[in-house]
Amino acid sequence: MGKEFFDISIPLDPHGPQPRAFGAESAVAITLGDTRTGSSVNFERYAFSPHCSGTHTECVGHITHERISVRARLDDIIIPALLVSVGSDPHSSEPYAARESGDLLLTAERIEESLNAVSLDHRKTLDAGALVVRTLPNDERKLSAVYDETSIPPYFTDQAIDLIAELGVKHLLVDLPSIDRISDGGILSNHRKFWNVPLGSFEAGESSRRNATITELIYVPNTVPDGAYQLNLQIAPFEADATPSRPILMRERQ
Repeated sequence: MGKEFFDISIPLDPHGPQPRAFGAESAVAITLGDTRTGSSVNFERYAFSPHCSGTHTECVGHITHERISVRARLDDIIIPALLVSVGSDPHSSEPYAARESGDLLLTAERIEESLNAVSLDHRKTLDAGALVVRTLPNDERKLSAVYDETSIPPYFTDQAIDLIAELGVKHLLVDLPSIDRISDGGILSNHRKFWNVPLGSFEAGESSRRNATITELIYVPNTVPDGAYQLNLQIAPFEADATPSRPILMRERQ
């Protein structure tokens, strides 16, 4: 029957609406040549921050003094993956260092519920595989959302990331600007938990997960059902801790 493919990246249009986070400037294209004005070619220079503009994949080098490249550490081509839709919980009693009243939390309980709804054998798929999290509610406003301290998006609790790490998830993909609270005082406890870097440390030790990745600011349309897929995590070949990416979900055509 063949395979069907779902591109879950957000196209980055430097000439139009685009997502943006952490107060960064919008991605821009600087025209160096334009055929409409007499140039022999169209020729542009692009300026953007991968962490703040559109879909990007990052590695442990995001939080270490050592410069670690995601291109050098991503060692998987086709990855078993589960896509789950998870609603946030505004009434959770789970503690979080920087939590404020009214924050929307992605809790361990909600993630476990979503995983069980998709597959009772999810541990087998996720061990060294990928978890793709679509947060609810979900709509196309995510394609051009501006995330800042005036509108805090949902984020994972420490216990939720503990669960994800315990399940062996190697590649975590989310439709959020960060798996941590967008403003947490620089703690980044969830990033550190996922990559197994001690709280407050900027060193990747022997037990740190150097080949694990986090992909943020994806967008999964509602027409893509929860369930099991294969993931092709395509990245631009930047020698940097983060790079623009184009994750593709694949499955046998239903």
